[in-house]
Amino acid sequence: MNFAQGKPVTHKPLLAFTAAALAALQMLAACGDAEKKVTPPPPTVTVAQVQEKSLDGGFTASGRLIPREEVAIAPELSGFRIARVLVEEDADVRAGQVLAVLDDALLESQIAQARATLAQQQAQADQAKAEARRVVGLDNSGVLSQEAIEQRRNANRTAAAGVEVARAQLNDLLTRQKRMAVRTPVAGRVLQRSARPGDASSTGQVMFTIARDNLIELDAEIPEASMGTLSINDPVTVTLADGTTLNGRVRLLGARVDDQTGLSRARIALPVRDDLRAGGFAQARFVKASAPVTTVPEAAIHYDADGAYMLLLDKDDRVKRVNVRTGRRAAGFAEILAGAKPGARAVLSGGAFVLEGDKVRIVQGKAATR
Repeated sequence: MNFAQGKPVTHKPLLAFTAAALAALQMLAACGDAEKKVTPPPPTVTVAQVQEKSLDGGFTASGRLIPREEVAIAPELSGFRIARVLVEEDADVRAGQVLAVLDDALLESQIAQARATLAQQQAQADQAKAEARRVVGLDNSGVLSQEAIEQRRNANRTAAAGVEVARAQLNDLLTRQKRMAVRTPVAGRVLQRSARPGDASSTGQVMFTIARDNLIELDAEIPEASMGTLSINDPVTVTLADGTTLNGRVRLLGARVDDQTGLSRARIALPVRDDLRAGGFAQARFVKASAPVTTVPEAAIHYDADGAYMLLLDKDDRVKRVNVRTGRRAAGFAEILAGAKPGARAVLSGGAFVLEGDKVRIVQGKAATR
């Protein structure tokens, strides 16, 4: 106010400016409060429940068909001509069957000579025995000298020993004669025949190779990481080169891993069939079903420098990170050995955009319904 002339004076422009500024400040404050009240919606994720279920083995391996036991047949005598070969390759033979016959013409003459020698030794032994019998009881009687009596007795023992030597030589030749027939000690299929009529026999030279009892199995090459999932008698589905499918079982697991390939081996027993041939190719699929284990879809497992982890949701749908230890994997699922229990909810998709403690919104999706 201005009191210079005795009347109050009011400055209207100043009051108007103050009122406008106050209104602007009030509008700014209202806008700030509005911004504080507007929050973004929670991220959306799909989830799957940690559950117990059986995991079916799902890996395949290939290999060659081989005999379970391959028996090599060789002659026991050398230097005799092969007279006849009685079986061909792929023949089914029984235990004790004659496969080939050696020519025993030379042996026959040796046997005849041995028989004559035995007869001669037997005659000499009979004579020496009779002479020794005559001196029985004549010791120190003076009829014959004690020296003469001992000579007869020694002659009797020597002649008897000569008979045994001749008989042993004859038996050896007769045994050799029996070995002229080359027999198989086992039943099975002839895989290979290398004997030819007219060839000279030689000990250690294989004439026939036989698959014992016609048992053919698959020698499958197994990755080292999969060996621990196999057990003896596990079921196996084997597919042959022509598409034929057979049911087999694990008979034997390898005891070592090849240091070059990193592969071990498993022998797969197969049924006896005529169409199984040694050397053929086949593929095995291991279909072992395990006991129920804790599992989760593989998409729910993440990895970083600390290893495997999962994002689980609490009752308020807030994210919690947990480290887990995994086991076998099959059909899109992984076994959880530690870190999560059945019933827990695990984040499947959308986990890349959430942090621990975030509240999320759950939506349904293919991953959540697997």
